[in-house]
Amino acid sequence: MLIAIVGTLVLLAGIAMIVLPGPAFLVIPAAFAILATEFAWAERYKQRAKQCFSDARARHQRKKQARKQAFSV
Repeated sequence: MLIAIVGTLVLLAGIAMIVLPGPAFLVIPAAFAILATEFAWAERYKQRAKQCFSDARARHQRKKQARKQAFSV
């Protein structure tokens, strides 16, 4: 029960940080990581967030490599 309460509070804080100043893109996945220890639905969201971060990192690396090649010619 304590994990559910803490996870929910962290999730609500992350949602508030979408419109308020704060690192919502870090807090919300952290909340799902907390909730995933007890709930299967949160595990699915946590895996989706990890995939999104991985995809963003890959896109960034491709853009970085393309810029590097464009300026080295």
